[in-house]
Amino acid sequence: MGFGSAIMQPIYWAVSGLIVLAHKLWAPVFGANSGLTWVLSIVSLVIVIRTLLIPIFVKQINSARDMQLIQPKVKALQEKYGNDRERLGQETMKLYREEGVNPAASCLPVLLQMPIFLALFRVLEGAARNPIVPRGTFFKNNPELVQSLHDATFLGAGLAKRFLPASPFGANQIMALVLIVLMTGILFIQQKELMVRNMPPEALTGPMAQQQKMMLYMFPVIYAVSGVSIPIGVLIYWLTTNIWTLVQQYILIHNNPTPNTPAYVDWEERMRAKGLDPDKIQADRRAKRRRTKGMPVTAPAVVDEEAGERPTVARQGVTRQTVRKTADGTAQQVVRRQQPARQPREKRKKK
Repeated sequence: MGFGSAIMQPIYWAVSGLIVLAHKLWAPVFGANSGLTWVLSIVSLVIVIRTLLIPIFVKQINSARDMQLIQPKVKALQEKYGNDRERLGQETMKLYREEGVNPAASCLPVLLQMPIFLALFRVLEGAARNPIVPRGTFFKNNPELVQSLHDATFLGAGLAKRFLPASPFGANQIMALVLIVLMTGILFIQQKELMVRNMPPEALTGPMAQQQKMMLYMFPVIYAVSGVSIPIGVLIYWLTTNIWTLVQQYILIHNNPTPNTPAYVDWEERMRAKGLDPDKIQADRRAKRRRTKGMPVTAPAVVDEEAGERPTVARQGVTRQTVRKTADGTAQQVVRRQQPARQPREKRKKK
């Protein structure tokens, strides 16, 4: 057993266990050898995994939004320290700490899902082989289930089959093509919706925006090219997780969009229609996130609406006392200073 295989064994164990458990739940309804039973077992695996990843996914979206919001500050640092790469890196990391932003958080869900996807691919790839190579403790202990998965068909296509070889062209190739088109289309819609609806205008320009636009078209191509050599059962997993991500992303953007975006404008209108103050809701959310990250929460501005005053910062009244010595160094003089009462800027200017 190689080092990589040894690392994957716990994930094989978990994936095979979840599939076998789901199979036992669906088998009494549709039959132990039914292709629909195995399809629902794979879908159940997606539901369990993505439910566990919901907190991380929310953190990913929030981190991506925070990264977009601080882009003007990052750009200002680049203009200021563009010739000093070391200082630029230090100031950028300092900005991330002050704003409570973690750039790696936006990649965490993808990194966590990749070993699971690879494990499922290897488990189903082992079941598709001739002879069968069972992977995962629960499949090794239940060889009849591996054989059932090997022979299972759904709408005439074998779950352990692939698009390739394409000859003879039949149900396997049609099913694989349908799944590839659906999952690439959903991925494109997901990325397009994120860029058009939940990104501020300043985030749609510059090098990062160009990279995102390239990824918008590059990822579907990668899906399409790699999908022809992947078992149909894994394509079903891939399609299901893409649908889950699209729905989850819609709910999050619908309820907590990025400021200064089309989705945020729609959200403000819905909140005002319900009689709520969107600015207060956003301020409460920011304060909650800062408290969660252990960061200080700034005091809100004080507004006197009846007097028509503009927002001013509330300052605590402080009396300062200074002890000074006289010229001969013997006597002492006490000087007290009282901070003036807070006044609007308009009144201060008139004086």
